[in-house]
Amino acid sequence: MAAVSAHAAAAPPRRAPNVILIMSDDQGSVDLGCYGTEDLVTPHLDALAGRGVRFTQFYSAAPVCSASRAGTLTGRHPVRAGISGNAPSQQGENGGLTPGVLTMADHLRAGGYATGHVGKWHLGYNDATRPTARGFDSSFGHMGGCIDNWSHFFYWAGPNVHDLHRDGAEIHQPGRFFADLMVEEATRFIDNHRARPFFLFLPFNLPHYPYQPDLKWLDHFRALPIPRRFYAAFLATMDERIGAVLHNVEELGLAEDTIVIFQPDHGHSTEERAFFGGGNAGPYRGAKFSLFEGGIRLPAIISQPGRLPHGAVRGQVVHGCDWLPTVLDLCGLPPAGDDIDGRSITRVLAAADAPSPHEVLHWQMGDGPAAQWAVREGDWKLIGHAWDTSVDDRGHERIPLFLGNVAQDPGERHDFAAEQPEVVARLRAHRAQWLAHG
Repeated sequence: MAAVSAHAAAAPPRRAPNVILIMSDDQGSVDLGCYGTEDLVTPHLDALAGRGVRFTQFYSAAPVCSASRAGTLTGRHPVRAGISGNAPSQQGENGGLTPGVLTMADHLRAGGYATGHVGKWHLGYNDATRPTARGFDSSFGHMGGCIDNWSHFFYWAGPNVHDLHRDGAEIHQPGRFFADLMVEEATRFIDNHRARPFFLFLPFNLPHYPYQPDLKWLDHFRALPIPRRFYAAFLATMDERIGAVLHNVEELGLAEDTIVIFQPDHGHSTEERAFFGGGNAGPYRGAKFSLFEGGIRLPAIISQPGRLPHGAVRGQVVHGCDWLPTVLDLCGLPPAGDDIDGRSITRVLAAADAPSPHEVLHWQMGDGPAAQWAVREGDWKLIGHAWDTSVDDRGHERIPLFLGNVAQDPGERHDFAAEQPEVVARLRAHRAQWLAHG
Protein backbone atom coordinates (compact mmCIF):
# COMPACT_ATOMS: atom_id res chain seq x y z
CA MET A 1 0.00 0.00 0.00
CA ALA A 2 2.86 2.33 0.82
CA ALA A 3 4.40 1.66 -2.56
CA VAL A 4 1.14 2.52 -4.28
CA SER A 5 0.86 5.74 -2.28
CA ALA A 6 4.40 6.71 -3.14
CA HIS A 7 3.73 6.08 -6.81
CA ALA A 8 0.55 8.14 -6.69
CA ALA A 9 2.42 11.02 -5.06
CA ALA A 10 5.17 11.06 -7.66
CA ALA A 11 5.08 14.06 -9.95
CA PRO A 12 3.95 13.31 -13.50
CA PRO A 13 6.63 13.61 -16.16
CA ARG A 14 6.91 17.10 -17.60
CA ARG A 15 5.77 17.62 -21.13
CA ALA A 16 8.24 18.35 -23.90
CA PRO A 17 8.93 22.09 -23.84
CA ASN A 18 7.33 24.53 -26.22
CA VAL A 19 9.69 26.73 -28.23
CA ILE A 20 9.17 30.39 -29.13
CA LEU A 21 11.92 31.80 -31.34
CA ILE A 22 11.71 35.60 -31.53
CA MET A 23 13.76 37.64 -33.98
CA SER A 24 13.99 41.39 -34.28
CA ASP A 25 15.06 43.11 -37.49
CA ASP A 26 17.99 45.56 -37.84
CA GLN A 27 18.82 45.96 -34.14
CA GLY A 28 22.03 47.47 -32.80
CA SER A 29 24.67 45.40 -31.02
CA VAL A 30 24.04 46.94 -27.59
CA ASP A 31 20.45 48.09 -28.01
CA LEU A 32 18.76 46.61 -24.96
CA GLY A 33 18.71 47.96 -21.45
CA CYS A 34 20.22 44.72 -20.13
CA TYR A 35 23.23 45.36 -22.39
CA GLY A 36 23.88 48.69 -20.73
CA THR A 37 22.14 51.10 -23.09
CA GLU A 38 20.45 53.79 -21.01
CA ASP A 39 18.40 55.79 -23.52
CA LEU A 40 16.03 52.94 -24.47
CA VAL A 41 12.93 51.38 -22.89
CA THR A 42 13.00 47.57 -23.23
CA PRO A 43 11.58 46.19 -19.95
CA HIS A 44 10.15 42.98 -21.38
CA LEU A 45 13.31 41.80 -23.10
CA ASP A 46 15.33 42.91 -20.08
CA ALA A 47 13.04 40.82 -17.87
CA LEU A 48 13.49 37.86 -20.24
CA ALA A 49 17.25 38.15 -19.71
CA GLY A 50 16.66 38.39 -15.97
CA ARG A 51 14.97 34.99 -15.94
CA GLY A 52 17.31 33.42 -18.47
CA VAL A 53 20.77 33.53 -20.03
CA ARG A 54 22.13 36.37 -22.13
CA PHE A 55 25.24 36.22 -24.29
CA THR A 56 27.99 38.78 -24.79
CA GLN A 57 29.66 37.07 -27.76
CA PHE A 58 26.67 35.94 -29.79
CA TYR A 59 27.07 36.16 -33.57
CA SER A 60 24.40 36.05 -36.22
CA ALA A 61 24.94 33.81 -39.22
CA ALA A 62 25.11 36.82 -41.58
CA PRO A 63 24.85 40.62 -41.58
CA VAL A 64 21.79 40.64 -43.83
CA CYS A 65 18.17 39.60 -43.27
CA SER A 66 17.56 36.46 -45.34
CA ALA A 67 20.93 34.84 -44.85
CA SER A 68 20.81 35.33 -41.09
CA ARG A 69 17.35 33.74 -40.88
CA ALA A 70 18.48 30.85 -43.05
CA GLY A 71 21.34 30.10 -40.66
CA THR A 72 19.13 30.29 -37.58
CA LEU A 73 16.41 28.04 -38.98
CA THR A 74 18.58 25.42 -40.70
CA GLY A 75 21.67 25.27 -38.51
CA ARG A 76 23.75 25.63 -41.68
CA HIS A 77 25.98 28.42 -42.83
CA PRO A 78 23.62 30.42 -45.06
CA VAL A 79 25.54 29.71 -48.27
CA ARG A 80 25.00 26.00 -47.54
CA ALA A 81 21.27 26.65 -47.24
CA GLY A 82 21.10 28.40 -50.62
CA ILE A 83 21.15 32.00 -49.45
CA SER A 84 24.22 34.23 -49.43
CA GLY A 85 22.38 37.56 -49.37
CA ASN A 86 18.71 38.51 -49.46
CA ALA A 87 15.91 36.40 -50.93
CA PRO A 88 13.39 37.95 -53.37
CA SER A 89 10.71 40.36 -52.21
CA GLN A 90 8.48 39.93 -55.25
CA GLN A 91 5.86 37.20 -55.52
CA GLY A 92 6.80 34.29 -57.76
CA GLU A 93 10.49 35.16 -58.04
CA ASN A 94 12.89 32.28 -57.65
CA GLY A 95 15.40 32.13 -54.84
CA GLY A 96 15.28 31.16 -51.19
CA LEU A 97 16.03 28.15 -49.07
CA THR A 98 17.39 25.21 -51.05
CA PRO A 99 14.79 22.44 -51.48
CA GLY A 100 15.45 19.54 -49.16
CA VAL A 101 17.33 21.52 -46.53
CA LEU A 102 15.48 20.87 -43.27
CA THR A 103 14.43 23.69 -40.96
CA MET A 104 13.88 23.79 -37.23
CA ALA A 105 10.18 23.50 -38.01
CA ASP A 106 10.75 20.30 -40.01
CA HIS A 107 12.64 18.70 -37.12
CA LEU A 108 10.16 19.77 -34.46
CA ARG A 109 7.12 18.76 -36.50
CA ALA A 110 8.68 15.33 -36.99
CA GLY A 111 8.94 15.22 -33.18
CA GLY A 112 5.22 15.81 -32.74
CA TYR A 113 5.18 19.59 -32.45
CA ALA A 114 2.61 21.98 -33.86
CA THR A 115 4.57 24.54 -35.87
CA GLY A 116 3.63 28.09 -36.71
CA HIS A 117 5.22 31.15 -38.33
CA VAL A 118 3.99 34.67 -37.53
CA GLY A 119 5.78 37.74 -38.89
CA LYS A 120 8.46 38.43 -41.48
CA TRP A 121 9.65 35.51 -43.61
CA HIS A 122 12.07 36.71 -46.35
CA LEU A 123 13.30 33.22 -47.19
CA GLY A 124 11.54 32.76 -50.50
CA TYR A 125 8.39 33.94 -52.21
CA ASN A 126 7.19 30.98 -54.28
CA ASP A 127 5.29 27.79 -53.54
CA ALA A 128 8.45 25.78 -52.79
CA THR A 129 9.95 28.29 -50.38
CA ARG A 130 6.97 29.62 -48.40
CA PRO A 131 6.76 28.73 -44.70
CA THR A 132 4.09 26.07 -45.22
CA ALA A 133 6.47 24.26 -47.60
CA ARG A 134 9.33 24.45 -45.07
CA GLY A 135 7.92 22.67 -42.05
CA PHE A 136 5.30 25.10 -40.75
CA ASP A 137 1.71 23.98 -40.27
CA SER A 138 0.53 27.58 -40.47
CA SER A 139 1.90 30.94 -41.52
CA PHE A 140 0.86 34.58 -41.20
CA GLY A 141 2.88 37.58 -42.26
CA HIS A 142 4.83 39.13 -45.09
CA MET A 143 7.04 37.11 -47.39
CA GLY A 144 9.41 39.85 -48.55
CA GLY A 145 11.94 42.09 -46.87
CA CYS A 146 9.83 44.90 -45.41
CA ILE A 147 6.38 46.43 -45.56
CA ASP A 148 4.55 49.57 -44.62
CA ASN A 149 3.07 48.54 -41.28
CA TRP A 150 -0.39 49.98 -41.97
CA SER A 151 -1.08 49.29 -45.66
CA HIS A 152 1.11 46.12 -45.81
CA PHE A 153 2.59 47.16 -49.14
CA PHE A 154 6.22 46.65 -50.07
CA TYR A 155 7.26 50.13 -51.18
CA TRP A 156 10.65 49.89 -52.85
CA ALA A 157 10.47 50.17 -56.60
CA GLY A 158 7.32 50.13 -58.65
CA PRO A 159 4.98 48.53 -59.13
CA ASN A 160 4.37 48.44 -55.37
CA VAL A 161 3.45 45.02 -54.02
CA HIS A 162 0.86 44.16 -51.38
CA ASP A 163 2.43 41.59 -49.06
CA LEU A 164 0.24 40.10 -46.35
CA HIS A 165 -0.37 36.36 -46.49
CA ARG A 166 -1.97 33.58 -44.54
CA ASP A 167 -0.86 30.04 -45.41
CA GLY A 168 0.31 31.17 -48.83
CA ALA A 169 -2.85 33.09 -49.77
CA GLU A 170 -2.94 36.87 -49.96
CA ILE A 171 -5.22 38.55 -47.43
CA HIS A 172 -6.10 42.20 -46.81
CA GLN A 173 -6.31 44.02 -43.49
CA PRO A 174 -5.56 47.64 -44.37
CA GLY A 175 -5.34 50.08 -41.49
CA ARG A 176 -4.26 47.44 -38.94
CA PHE A 177 -0.80 47.87 -37.44
CA PHE A 178 1.23 44.82 -38.42
CA ALA A 179 2.83 44.27 -35.00
CA ASP A 180 -0.65 44.19 -33.43
CA LEU A 181 -1.74 41.64 -36.01
CA MET A 182 1.32 39.59 -35.08
CA VAL A 183 0.36 39.62 -31.40
CA GLU A 184 -3.19 38.53 -32.24
CA GLU A 185 -2.00 35.70 -34.48
CA ALA A 186 0.68 34.55 -32.04
CA THR A 187 -1.78 34.56 -29.15
CA ARG A 188 -4.29 32.56 -31.18
CA PHE A 189 -1.64 30.01 -32.17
CA ILE A 190 -0.51 29.55 -28.55
CA ASP A 191 -4.09 29.28 -27.29
CA ASN A 192 -5.00 26.72 -29.95
CA HIS A 193 -1.96 24.52 -29.26
CA ARG A 194 -1.48 24.90 -25.52
CA ALA A 195 -2.36 21.24 -24.87
CA ARG A 196 0.55 19.90 -26.94
CA PRO A 197 4.13 21.01 -27.59
CA PHE A 198 4.36 23.83 -30.11
CA PHE A 199 7.04 25.74 -31.98
CA LEU A 200 6.29 29.37 -32.80
CA PHE A 201 8.70 31.28 -35.04
CA LEU A 202 7.98 34.94 -34.29
CA PRO A 203 10.21 37.17 -36.45
CA PHE A 204 9.25 40.82 -35.98
CA ASN A 205 9.89 43.33 -38.75
CA LEU A 206 10.75 45.96 -36.12
CA PRO A 207 12.84 48.11 -35.74
CA HIS A 208 13.49 47.76 -39.51
CA TYR A 209 12.46 50.80 -41.50
CA PRO A 210 10.00 52.34 -42.17
CA TYR A 211 10.13 53.68 -38.61
CA GLN A 212 6.43 53.72 -37.64
CA PRO A 213 6.29 53.61 -33.83
CA ASP A 214 3.42 54.19 -31.43
CA LEU A 215 2.78 57.89 -30.92
CA LYS A 216 3.16 57.52 -27.15
CA TRP A 217 6.72 56.31 -27.64
CA LEU A 218 7.54 59.12 -30.04
CA ASP A 219 6.41 61.50 -27.32
CA HIS A 220 8.35 59.61 -24.66
CA PHE A 221 11.59 59.94 -26.62
CA ARG A 222 10.99 63.50 -27.81
CA ALA A 223 14.29 64.70 -26.28
CA LEU A 224 16.39 62.29 -28.36
CA PRO A 225 17.80 63.48 -31.67
CA ILE A 226 16.52 62.09 -34.95
CA PRO A 227 16.98 59.31 -36.04
CA ARG A 228 17.67 57.85 -32.56
CA ARG A 229 14.24 59.12 -31.48
CA PHE A 230 12.45 57.20 -34.25
CA TYR A 231 14.49 54.06 -33.69
CA ALA A 232 14.12 54.08 -29.90
CA ALA A 233 10.38 54.56 -30.20
CA PHE A 234 10.08 51.70 -32.69
CA LEU A 235 12.18 49.39 -30.50
CA ALA A 236 9.96 50.19 -27.49
CA THR A 237 6.93 49.50 -29.69
CA MET A 238 8.32 46.04 -30.44
CA ASP A 239 9.32 45.32 -26.84
CA GLU A 240 5.76 46.05 -25.72
CA ARG A 241 4.36 43.56 -28.27
CA ILE A 242 6.85 40.90 -27.24
CA GLY A 243 5.74 41.48 -23.66
CA ALA A 244 2.11 40.92 -24.67
CA VAL A 245 2.92 37.54 -26.23
CA LEU A 246 4.99 36.41 -23.25
CA HIS A 247 2.28 37.60 -20.86
CA ASN A 248 -0.15 35.29 -22.64
CA VAL A 249 2.25 32.38 -22.14
CA GLU A 250 2.35 33.15 -18.42
CA GLU A 251 -1.43 33.53 -18.18
CA LEU A 252 -1.87 30.06 -19.66
CA GLY A 253 0.52 28.61 -17.09
CA LEU A 254 3.04 27.64 -19.77
CA ALA A 255 6.05 29.72 -18.72
CA GLU A 256 7.98 26.82 -17.19
CA ASP A 257 7.12 24.62 -20.16
CA THR A 258 8.32 27.11 -22.77
CA ILE A 259 11.80 27.84 -24.11
CA VAL A 260 11.96 31.45 -25.31
CA ILE A 261 14.83 32.53 -27.55
CA PHE A 262 15.52 36.06 -28.72
CA GLN A 263 18.04 37.37 -31.24
CA PRO A 264 18.16 40.15 -33.84
CA ASP A 265 18.88 39.07 -37.39
CA HIS A 266 21.92 41.41 -37.61
CA GLY A 267 23.12 44.87 -36.70
CA HIS A 268 21.26 48.15 -37.11
CA SER A 269 20.67 49.77 -40.48
CA THR A 270 22.52 52.84 -41.71
CA GLU A 271 20.57 52.92 -44.98
CA GLU A 272 18.96 56.06 -46.30
CA ARG A 273 15.50 54.63 -45.55
CA ALA A 274 16.60 54.43 -41.89
CA PHE A 275 17.74 58.07 -41.91
CA PHE A 276 21.29 56.68 -42.02
CA GLY A 277 21.06 55.24 -38.54
CA GLY A 278 19.26 55.23 -35.23
CA GLY A 279 20.74 52.06 -33.80
CA ASN A 280 23.84 51.76 -31.68
CA ALA A 281 26.72 49.30 -32.09
CA GLY A 282 28.41 50.54 -28.93
CA PRO A 283 32.18 50.02 -29.16
CA TYR A 284 31.94 47.95 -32.33
CA ARG A 285 32.72 48.96 -35.90
CA GLY A 286 30.21 48.31 -38.66
CA ALA A 287 26.45 47.80 -38.95
CA LYS A 288 24.04 45.91 -41.21
CA PHE A 289 25.77 44.43 -44.31
CA SER A 290 29.18 44.48 -42.58
CA LEU A 291 31.23 41.60 -41.19
CA PHE A 292 32.88 43.92 -38.73
CA GLU A 293 31.53 43.22 -35.22
CA GLY A 294 28.74 45.79 -35.42
CA GLY A 295 27.08 43.86 -38.22
CA ILE A 296 27.02 40.44 -36.58
CA ARG A 297 27.70 40.69 -32.81
CA LEU A 298 24.30 40.99 -31.18
CA PRO A 299 22.14 40.72 -28.08
CA ALA A 300 20.80 37.19 -27.57
CA ILE A 301 18.78 35.57 -24.80
CA ILE A 302 17.39 32.14 -23.98
CA SER A 303 15.03 31.44 -21.10
CA GLN A 304 13.09 28.57 -19.56
CA PRO A 305 12.26 29.18 -15.91
CA GLY A 306 13.05 26.21 -13.72
CA ARG A 307 15.13 24.51 -16.40
CA LEU A 308 17.78 27.03 -17.44
CA PRO A 309 19.83 29.40 -15.26
CA HIS A 310 18.29 32.72 -14.20
CA GLY A 311 19.99 36.06 -14.70
CA ALA A 312 23.10 34.42 -16.12
CA VAL A 313 25.64 35.92 -18.51
CA ARG A 314 27.76 33.86 -20.86
CA GLY A 315 30.86 35.19 -22.59
CA GLN A 316 31.58 32.16 -24.77
CA VAL A 317 31.46 32.52 -28.55
CA VAL A 318 28.12 31.20 -29.83
CA HIS A 319 26.43 31.47 -33.21
CA GLY A 320 22.97 31.72 -34.76
CA CYS A 321 23.36 28.27 -36.31
CA ASP A 322 23.66 26.85 -32.78
CA TRP A 323 19.99 27.33 -31.93
CA LEU A 324 18.80 24.35 -34.01
CA PRO A 325 20.94 21.65 -32.34
CA THR A 326 20.46 23.30 -28.94
CA VAL A 327 16.67 23.30 -29.26
CA LEU A 328 16.64 19.66 -30.34
CA ASP A 329 18.83 18.84 -27.33
CA LEU A 330 16.61 20.71 -24.89
CA CYS A 331 13.48 19.14 -26.36
CA GLY A 332 14.86 15.61 -26.14
CA LEU A 333 14.62 15.06 -29.88
CA PRO A 334 17.08 13.27 -32.18
CA PRO A 335 20.01 15.38 -33.37
CA ALA A 336 19.85 17.00 -36.78
CA GLY A 337 22.74 14.91 -38.09
CA ASP A 338 26.24 15.73 -39.20
CA ASP A 339 25.30 17.99 -42.11
CA ILE A 340 24.82 21.14 -40.04
CA ASP A 341 27.31 23.74 -38.89
CA GLY A 342 25.73 24.68 -35.57
CA ARG A 343 26.68 23.02 -32.31
CA SER A 344 24.59 22.50 -29.20
CA ILE A 345 25.37 25.04 -26.50
CA THR A 346 23.65 23.19 -23.66
CA ARG A 347 26.99 22.90 -21.80
CA VAL A 348 27.56 26.62 -22.20
CA LEU A 349 24.09 27.29 -20.79
CA ALA A 350 24.88 25.12 -17.78
CA ALA A 351 28.29 26.55 -16.92
CA ALA A 352 30.05 29.89 -17.38
CA ASP A 353 33.39 28.10 -17.69
CA ALA A 354 32.35 25.58 -20.33
CA PRO A 355 34.29 25.96 -23.58
CA SER A 356 32.72 27.41 -26.68
CA PRO A 357 31.74 24.63 -29.10
CA HIS A 358 33.52 26.54 -31.89
CA GLU A 359 37.23 26.68 -32.52
CA VAL A 360 36.69 28.41 -35.89
CA LEU A 361 33.71 30.33 -37.26
CA HIS A 362 33.00 31.32 -40.88
CA TRP A 363 30.82 33.92 -42.58
CA GLN A 364 30.18 34.86 -46.20
CA MET A 365 27.92 37.48 -47.72
CA GLY A 366 27.45 37.46 -51.45
CA ASP A 367 28.86 35.16 -54.12
CA GLY A 368 31.92 35.06 -56.32
CA PRO A 369 35.41 36.49 -55.89
CA ALA A 370 34.12 39.82 -54.52
CA ALA A 371 32.06 38.24 -51.71
CA GLN A 372 32.66 39.63 -48.23
CA TRP A 373 33.87 36.88 -45.89
CA ALA A 374 35.28 36.41 -42.42
CA VAL A 375 36.98 33.76 -40.31
CA ARG A 376 37.31 33.89 -36.53
CA GLU A 377 39.71 31.67 -34.58
CA GLY A 378 40.11 32.47 -30.92
CA ASP A 379 40.39 36.24 -30.66
CA TRP A 380 41.67 36.65 -34.24
CA LYS A 381 39.24 37.60 -36.98
CA LEU A 382 40.18 37.95 -40.64
CA ILE A 383 37.80 39.75 -43.01
CA GLY A 384 38.04 39.70 -46.78
CA HIS A 385 36.55 42.57 -48.81
CA ALA A 386 35.59 44.20 -45.52
CA TRP A 387 32.84 46.80 -45.72
CA ASP A 388 32.50 49.39 -42.95
CA THR A 389 28.85 50.51 -42.85
CA SER A 390 29.15 52.36 -39.54
CA VAL A 391 28.11 55.72 -41.00
CA ASP A 392 25.99 54.66 -43.99
CA ASP A 393 25.69 51.89 -46.55
CA ARG A 394 26.79 53.86 -49.59
CA GLY A 395 29.65 52.82 -51.86
CA HIS A 396 32.58 53.02 -49.52
CA GLU A 397 35.82 51.44 -50.61
CA ARG A 398 36.19 47.82 -49.55
CA ILE A 399 39.20 46.82 -47.50
CA PRO A 400 40.78 43.85 -49.32
CA LEU A 401 41.99 42.11 -46.16
CA PHE A 402 41.66 43.13 -42.51
CA LEU A 403 42.95 41.24 -39.47
CA GLY A 404 41.40 42.19 -36.17
CA ASN A 405 41.78 40.99 -32.62
CA VAL A 406 38.46 41.28 -30.83
CA ALA A 407 40.00 40.96 -27.36
CA GLN A 408 42.78 43.53 -27.77
CA ASP A 409 40.77 45.84 -30.03
CA PRO A 410 37.00 45.18 -29.84
CA GLY A 411 36.33 48.17 -32.09
CA GLU A 412 38.45 46.66 -34.89
CA ARG A 413 40.27 49.91 -35.54
CA HIS A 414 43.74 48.43 -35.85
CA ASP A 415 44.66 46.15 -38.74
CA PHE A 416 47.13 43.53 -37.50
CA ALA A 417 47.64 41.93 -40.92
CA ALA A 418 51.12 43.34 -41.57
CA GLU A 419 52.25 42.49 -38.03
CA GLN A 420 50.83 38.95 -37.96
CA PRO A 421 51.40 37.35 -41.38
CA GLU A 422 51.39 33.85 -39.89
CA VAL A 423 47.93 34.44 -38.39
CA VAL A 424 46.68 35.73 -41.75
CA ALA A 425 48.07 32.64 -43.47
CA ARG A 426 46.48 30.29 -40.95
CA LEU A 427 43.05 31.92 -41.18
CA ARG A 428 43.22 32.01 -44.97
CA ALA A 429 43.96 28.29 -44.87
CA HIS A 430 40.83 27.77 -42.72
CA ARG A 431 38.86 29.71 -45.32
CA ALA A 432 40.26 27.64 -48.21
CA GLN A 433 39.46 24.39 -46.42
CA TRP A 434 35.92 25.59 -45.67
CA LEU A 435 35.35 26.49 -49.31
CA ALA A 436 36.75 23.15 -50.48
CA HIS A 437 34.34 21.21 -48.27
CA GLY A 438 31.30 23.26 -49.31
